[in-house]
Order: sequence, then C-alpha cells, then structure tokens
Amino acid sequence: MKILKIGEKGFKQYLLGMERRIVEDPSRLEADVRSILRDVRKRGDEALLHYTERFDQIRLLPSQLELKKEEIKEAHKKIPTDFLETLKKASHRIRRFHRMTKGRRGVESIEKGIRIEQVVKPLARVGIYVPGGKASYPSTVLMAAIPARVAGVEEIIITTPPQPEGISPAVLVAADLAGVDRIFCVGGVQAIGALAYGTESIPKVDKIVGPGNRYVTIAKRLVYGTVDLDMVAGPSEIVIISDEYTPPAYVAADLISQAEHDERALPVLITTSEDFAKRAKAELEKQLIALGREKIARKSLIQRGAILVVNNLDQAMELANRIAPEHLELCVKHPKRLAKSVKHAGAVFLGIHTPEAIGDYLAGPNHILPTAGTARYASALAVEDFQKKINLMEFNEEALRRFEADVKRFTEWEGLEGHYRSVEIRMK
Repeated sequence: MKILKIGEKGFKQYLLGMERRIVEDPSRLEADVRSILRDVRKRGDEALLHYTERFDQIRLLPSQLELKKEEIKEAHKKIPTDFLETLKKASHRIRRFHRMTKGRRGVESIEKGIRIEQVVKPLARVGIYVPGGKASYPSTVLMAAIPARVAGVEEIIITTPPQPEGISPAVLVAADLAGVDRIFCVGGVQAIGALAYGTESIPKVDKIVGPGNRYVTIAKRLVYGTVDLDMVAGPSEIVIISDEYTPPAYVAADLISQAEHDERALPVLITTSEDFAKRAKAELEKQLIALGREKIARKSLIQRGAILVVNNLDQAMELANRIAPEHLELCVKHPKRLAKSVKHAGAVFLGIHTPEAIGDYLAGPNHILPTAGTARYASALAVEDFQKKINLMEFNEEALRRFEADVKRFTEWEGLEGHYRSVEIRMK
C-alpha cells in the first residue's frame, strides 16, 4: 500500500483518480447484458433456466425456481443456535431503527373551500437481489428487507443464485426473520430481467434493491425506468482519518475489513503523521498474512488503496469530503468535533471503538450505502425508499371560481385552451 504525502505529484494524481471514479463503464459489457435481458423478456422462465445452467452450472426444473416454505423453516435448524440468536438480535435492531426513522404519514392543509393533502403509500412489490458468489450475506437480506417491511410493502421477493449445496441457511433464516414472502433460485442479469419484466414464475416488481457484480449493476442500470432502483452501486469503500491517538493495528484491521470484499474495493487512510503511516503499513502486512482472503485484500490495497499524509485534520477532512466515501471512520481523539465538518459520506463511524464492521451487522442504520462518490447527493437505503407520496386536492365551486382568471392567464400563455375550458364549463 503506497504512502503519499501532500504536495507530491503522486498525491494529487491519486486524489484526481478518486474524484473521477465511476461505478462501472457499461460500454464493454452492455451488449451481453442487453441480450440476456431481451431473452428473459421474450422467453421468461425458459430463459432463466437456460442462463442458470450456463452461468451457475446448475440445472433446475421449473418447479425448483421458487423455494418452498418448508425449506426455509428447515434452514433454522441448519445454523448454530448462537448465530440464530445473533440474526434475531440484528433483525430487531435494524427494524427498531427503521421504525424510528419511518417519518410522517403525510401532511394536510385546509383553507376556505380547499383541502390539500399528501398521503404516503408503500410500494406494492419489491425485489431484493442477494449475491451468492464469493460469500453469503444474511446481513444484506436484513438491511434490504426490513425497511421495506416497515414501510408497509405488500410483497417482498428475493432472487439469489442457486448453489450446489443449496442456498445458505443463514440467508434463508434472515429472509424469514425479515418477513420476505417468496424466494427464487435465480441470479445474475437474468434475475434482474425477471424482476423487471416478470416471467411465468417470478412476478414483475416495482423496485429492485440489493448489491451485485458488475453485470448485475449494468442490468439494473438498463432496466431503470421499467422499475425503480435503490442505487447503482460500485465496490465497497472506506476512508479512515486517524491521528496518532489510534493504535495502528485498529486502522490496519479496518482497512482490511473493506479490502477483503473485492479486489476493486477502495481502502484509504488519511493521517497527519508520516510515522503513523509507516506503522499502519507495517501492521497491514502483519495482519494480511493471517487472512483467509489475503489475495483479494492485498490486491485491493496495492491497486486501489493509499495512505495519504497531510498537515492537519482540517486538510484530512477536506480530502474526505472530496472523495465522498461510502464509509468514513473518524479514528481521532475528538471525533465529535471533527464530525461537524463532514459534508459527504454514506455513513460515519466516530471514535476508535466504532469499527465499520459494527455498522455492517448490528448497529441498526442501513449498510446499503452510496458508493463511487455518489454520497455527494445520495443517502443510505431507508424506509422512505419503499414509499411514494400521492397528492390529493379538493376544491368546492366557490374556491375554484376564485382561481378561474388565474387559470385562464396560464392557459392563454401556454396555448392550452382545453385546460381553461375544463374550468370555464364549471363556472357557467
């Protein structure tokens, strides 16, 4: 992992690269993705079975696409009792947090002869994509499904790639605890197509949420408009701001916690001490040796990571805001003071005893967060993402008459005489 000092040429180039990063350039892969989406739209379940065998090397019968309720119940017996209790605890904490943040149930305004109201309605059906490749993520199931259920979504569907040994029991238990209605053994682009367009087995949804590989990400981008999306996410990111107050072992461990996700993950340390930077780098090497996913983490740290040395914490915070990371750790002596300067970040972790990992699992706030600099304008997945607002208006005759002339002026200016006639006819 390279150490770059402020003022050096490499420092500036690295920062410019961070600011210009994008989720994925779809041009190279888009043709393949479009082809699969077209095929799913045309052939439905037949295409799902074809691509599942092609990409996942598993041949399914049509009756095996959807998991049976008995299989989900059986999954509770397949995981250790203590982990089952942990899943329940996480489910409870995530549900409690999202209920607290559910927001107001609409607004109402009344004046003479006029009633204006805004009501909040849940989406009817939501699809959650759960990856099934390099790792199993029951935490993501909880984070995606619980706020949807709290919002009042009528039906929640999961699609996840089939596995030779069966779907992870922890994923199934998490889905059960979160209130998921149906689970389908389909992954990849074909799953996104099925959720967007519907097939004989999988109903069309209103919104797709959840992470996936670059093909899944591009597919989500291409079906947007047919359905809504949570976000178009990129690789995991962490920026840690640290002074010499933090043990370098803590910082190294937190950088690795994100680097082990993906070779394209972005781990960055910003520190005010060159000596601390060197000690943190040495700790990284020490901890990597004992890591099961060493190759993935090492590649991420070498190709995408950096340790940036700055003059003071104000400069560190300025850089963090320019990067706008998914996760921002303030591992400094006075984190609350520094937190006041945060402008752009998906989630912020204050102090040396708040590692990003606790936010991934049990803190309560959502871990589905904006990446690739989109924290400049985007937020964590929330209850509001599964709701829509509908405006209601009611005028009596007297109130409408008060606005007749105003409507006429607008319609004359815009050349829409039929608009005015719809008011005029009521006034005669």
